[in-house]
Amino acid sequence: MLTEINFDGIVGPSHNYAGLSLGNIASASHAGDPSYPRAAALQGVAKMRGNLARLGVQGFLLPLPRPNRALQSALALDGSEPPQLRAAPWSASSMWTANAATVSPAPDTRDGRCHLTPANLVTMLHRAQEWPDTKRQLDIAFGDTKHFAVHDAVPPTFGDEGAANHMRLCESHDAPGVEVFVYGKTGGRFPARQHEQASRLVARAHGLDPARTVFIEQNPEAIAAGAFHNDVVAVANGPVLFTHAEAFTDQQAAYAAIRAAFPALEVVEVPASAVSLAEAIRTYLFNAQLLTLPDGSMALIVPEECRESAAVWSWVETMLAGNGPIRQVIPVDVRQSMANGGGPACLRLRVVCDPATVDPRFLLDDAKADAIEQVIATYWPEQIDPADLGSESLARTVQAARARLLEILLLNKLG
Repeated sequence: MLTEINFDGIVGPSHNYAGLSLGNIASASHAGDPSYPRAAALQGVAKMRGNLARLGVQGFLLPLPRPNRALQSALALDGSEPPQLRAAPWSASSMWTANAATVSPAPDTRDGRCHLTPANLVTMLHRAQEWPDTKRQLDIAFGDTKHFAVHDAVPPTFGDEGAANHMRLCESHDAPGVEVFVYGKTGGRFPARQHEQASRLVARAHGLDPARTVFIEQNPEAIAAGAFHNDVVAVANGPVLFTHAEAFTDQQAAYAAIRAAFPALEVVEVPASAVSLAEAIRTYLFNAQLLTLPDGSMALIVPEECRESAAVWSWVETMLAGNGPIRQVIPVDVRQSMANGGGPACLRLRVVCDPATVDPRFLLDDAKADAIEQVIATYWPEQIDPADLGSESLARTVQAARARLLEILLLNKLG
């Protein structure tokens, strides 16, 4: 009965381009641009619909309360502060649920439950505010304590960015897997957001077998190039690791460490000679959803930007002409998310579980997708300029939009 469910974040009505994320090149390059929350949210729902049709199951998580009044108060905002501080309580970055938590499925854990630890996201102010509200959702969605254990976040001394720096390799989703934690080291041009001790703490809390747990250092050159999370340069599914050749500090040692714990490892490596690190990050080739389809084949869901890149699409066509495990590459339009530094993989949290054990209010079907789209089309702002952040008129619009979404999904208690 265990299957992998992708829980996508619904893009919130305060989606904006304030450029708050140091090391996220896309976010920085679009800082100050107008954003289009309605279009962004509809793009996200369209992606969810596609995967629902492909896989037969799809989940979602909800936008967090914005503006965050408690953070506004804590920052003592009075109009004299820098724009970045004023914008932080409005951040809609929780849409990227790959950062919501780290998830260890039941076959991997000592007590046979699926464990989830919300990411503390302490490296960035605009994201550090998220985890208590994220945990409130996880506590409801995965409230069946016979099958799930939801932890508090890692103590704030250790930076934890969730599933974006975590991969799982397995023969099948319902079989015991090997969990790979990727961490960074400080001292480079941009902050290394995932600390090694945070990863080790999560592994211990989840009751993982040390013999089936691997810790790997991310290539500091990849971080400096804008790969602020491992999922910008590598993604795994089943026995397959799809990775750029410069993802890890010692690429061959990383493969050897994983293979020692998981001998069935199959590596699909993209050489830098075919796709440079910079182009991989610009197009988010690796920030893709690698899915196992019902017929057992694999499909890669990539941003449209990949098809528009001559280097990337040439490599994709060469790969598909071979006999590798990835048999389809499907571009999707998530341009509003991409402009803020998040591709298809950023928008989803993978949870292996029995769908019958999940609160059904967090599972998508076509009727629910119709209702969500109607609320978005009616209530989400069409456009937000960064200068609008702080406006009480915009605050009322954003709050009313979220309240209406909670109402139609029967989740008012999250208000």
